[in-house]
Amino acid sequence: MKIEVLGPGCINCQRLEKDVFNALAELNLDAEVVKVTDINKFSSYGILMTPGLVINGKIYSSGKIPVMETLKRWIEEENKKDNH
Repeated sequence: MKIEVLGPGCINCQRLEKDVFNALAELNLDAEVVKVTDINKFSSYGILMTPGLVINGKIYSSGKIPVMETLKRWIEEENKKDNH
């Protein structure tokens, strides 16, 4: 599973990245977590507001930090897809 956190490095982007690592730890899952700071990459996904969250190439959020339970649910959904 590949999780991308899109943002220029602002406080919210850093918090989302930290939340992703915490969610993975709580779920006992491994993933490749990539911090994307290139604004051209954001626009290639159509993300205009950061932070953005992309899991396995699918945009899950833009412009906000999802609550932990939602974040964990998204990660679990993508993990199930990876394992089937």
